[in-house]
Amino acid sequence: MTTAIIKPQWSPLTIALMVLGFILFWPIGLAVLGYILWGEKFGGSPEKAQAYWNKGKAWCSSNKGKHHNWTNHRSYGMNSSGNAAFDDYRAEQLRRLDEERARLDAEIEAFHEYMANLNKAKDREEFDRFMNERRGSRQGYGEPRNDSKPDNGDNNSGWTNT
Repeated sequence: MTTAIIKPQWSPLTIALMVLGFILFWPIGLAVLGYILWGEKFGGSPEKAQAYWNKGKAWCSSNKGKHHNWTNHRSYGMNSSGNAAFDDYRAEQLRRLDEERARLDAEIEAFHEYMANLNKAKDREEFDRFMNERRGSRQGYGEPRNDSKPDNGDNNSGWTNT
C-alpha cells in the first residue's frame, strides 16, 4: 500500500499549490484542480485511471449517433439505415426540404427588398415634406418672380437686402 504525499482533497497545501499553479502557468493550476476534484476516482493507480478512461470512451462511442446537428441534415446522407427504400425516401424528403428552404429564402429576400423600397419611399416623402416646410419659412424663396419690373442692373433674382 502506497501513501500519497499530496492527497486529492481540499487542504491548505493543495489549495496553495493550485493557486501557485494558476499564477505560474494556468494549465498547472487546472491540473491541480482536476487532481483535487477527481483524484479519488483514479485512486493513484494507473489501472484505475485507465479503467475510468475506457469507461468514458465507451460511453462517448455508444452515444455518438444519437445527437445530430439538425441544421446540417446533409450529414445524414453518409449514414445508411440499412434499408434502401427508407434511404430513398429520406433522400427525397431532404431534397424537397432543400427546395422549400430555397423558396423561403427567396421570399425572405424579396420581402427585404420590398421593405427597403418602402423605407426609401417613406424617407423621400419625409425629406420632401421637410424641404417644402423649410422653403416656406424663408422669405421670398417661394414667391413668384415679377418680371415686369425694369432691369436696373442688379441681378438678385428676387432676393432683397432689406
